[in-house]
Amino acid sequence: MRFKQIILCMFCIAAAAGLLFWGSLRLDDINIQRGEMKLVMNEPLENAPPSLAFATVAMGAFRGLIVDVLWIRADQLKEEGKFFDARQLAEWITMLQPRFASVWDFHAWNMAYNISVTIPASRPQERWHWVRNGYELIRDKGIEKNPTNIDLYRSLAWILQHKIGNVMDDCHKYYKLQLYHSIKPLIGPGTQEYYIKLAQAPKKLEQVLEDPDTVKFLNELSAADRTFADRQELVNNYLALRQQPSKFPDKNLHIINKYKGTQTLENFDVFANAYYLRDTWKLEPEFMAQLNEIYGPIDYKDPNKILPLDWTLADVHAIYWAALGLKRTEGDKYSFEELNTDRIVFHGLQNLYTRGKVIIYTSTAPSQNDPCDIIEREEVFLFPDLRMFTRYDQAMRAVMAKYEEYGTDPNILAVPHRNMLKRSVLLFYQAGHTDEARRIYNILRKEYPHDKEIQVSLMEYARNRLIIQLQTIGYSSAIEIITMMLQDAYYRYAVYDDDEAFGREKMAKEVYDYYQPGSNDEESNRIALPDFDTMRYAGLAGFMNDPRYPDDLKQNLVNRMHIERPELYEKLKKQREAVLQQMQQQESIQQ
Repeated sequence: MRFKQIILCMFCIAAAAGLLFWGSLRLDDINIQRGEMKLVMNEPLENAPPSLAFATVAMGAFRGLIVDVLWIRADQLKEEGKFFDARQLAEWITMLQPRFASVWDFHAWNMAYNISVTIPASRPQERWHWVRNGYELIRDKGIEKNPTNIDLYRSLAWILQHKIGNVMDDCHKYYKLQLYHSIKPLIGPGTQEYYIKLAQAPKKLEQVLEDPDTVKFLNELSAADRTFADRQELVNNYLALRQQPSKFPDKNLHIINKYKGTQTLENFDVFANAYYLRDTWKLEPEFMAQLNEIYGPIDYKDPNKILPLDWTLADVHAIYWAALGLKRTEGDKYSFEELNTDRIVFHGLQNLYTRGKVIIYTSTAPSQNDPCDIIEREEVFLFPDLRMFTRYDQAMRAVMAKYEEYGTDPNILAVPHRNMLKRSVLLFYQAGHTDEARRIYNILRKEYPHDKEIQVSLMEYARNRLIIQLQTIGYSSAIEIITMMLQDAYYRYAVYDDDEAFGREKMAKEVYDYYQPGSNDEESNRIALPDFDTMRYAGLAGFMNDPRYPDDLKQNLVNRMHIERPELYEKLKKQREAVLQQMQQQESIQQ
């Protein structure tokens, strides 16, 4: 009996040794596959102290203990206000545990919010550097290593929506301009047809080089300038040539002009833009086109026509990343993080509704170093886009239905939906769209019958709501009130209701003077409105571009202003020419 037990034990030992030996032979293949699948967690630290680098190698699988220590220390440094030191520790943690999603969030937030505000607002370029580093860290690295972690998508969307799209940062206007100028050349005419072309463009240069005409074109470029012989940097160099032609020799421009108007040049332009969107911005044109279909503004003249979103706005990018996060984690069980990500989407649509039209213009101001020295600077102004109401309302109702299935407290979303409808009633009423305001008001009263504020007539409600807004007026409210009043004033003037037109214009100016900050410091500049002529132009642009008004009414307005109010006509004409010149300068880089 004892002999059998000895034989059995020896057999088990031999079998175990054989299995271990066979497993060791497979180890190299497993490690190669882990590397290909980016599951390797032992990347060496760069620029780390020798003691830390040695410890991470020596402790092997116990490196998690070091991460815990580093994380505690990084959090302490942040609380002490030592943001740059915390940033360095966070970088090491991301190298040690790249699938620790929280540290990517911590690191990005630290750069975009904590470090950026340590730099004075008088140096917006440096602030923008840290804000951009923050969102690019999550976009380019964090999400790549954690593609199904919804928190990272939400955090990226939040930085875009809150830090760049909102007005909380003293340099928010500079951020908006940087985003505008960076993305504008890549979206061409900005039509849905162009986004479809971008989506259909080849993803790799090798596919483009299958066309002999394209090869001929690129060979001519590289023969004229060896810069374009480098295939690795071809797209970057080509876009630089198209966007900043003055920085390149005339011989390059001669070749571009030679191919101007040809299908070859158009196709390569589309490919280069699509390639850069995918490779650098991490934006997939196909998904951009899908979001245009889902959330693009309504064309009231042709409801079947798809109008694209304005991708020069931070809120559109926020919607993209939030929607992509929801798509990639679709099917997961309900979580609070999912709800917050859905909120990013409908808050983004709300922002596009209340400040979704953009004007780029030039203003003058005294130099900070020498008040006698007047300098010109580029400015950005966002004002309401009423075409976005339907999309916003649809998105809110879809999210409410979604979370009703989860058994979520209905008030979590019903309250913001009700407030949105209230705000919309006043917006349409101020813009002169009384019928639309009444339609929304009736829906509001039907769906929220217990709200005492809406148990009055439409006119009385609008007056009461306006009084409340004036008592607690803020940046967004001031823009809405002034631009909508001016838009309605132009409508009244077009239909010869001159007394009402004059009254609305006068009140818009009074609200403007009441709101406009008196000082010229950084805090005041952050929430300051443009000069009143620019606000007038925004109101006029709102009226002229509103498809609800007939074309003959718009022409009637122009004719009346030209004859009866020539001084205002000239002011608005100059303002329009200045804005168009800014737009043409941007569009010329694609010619």
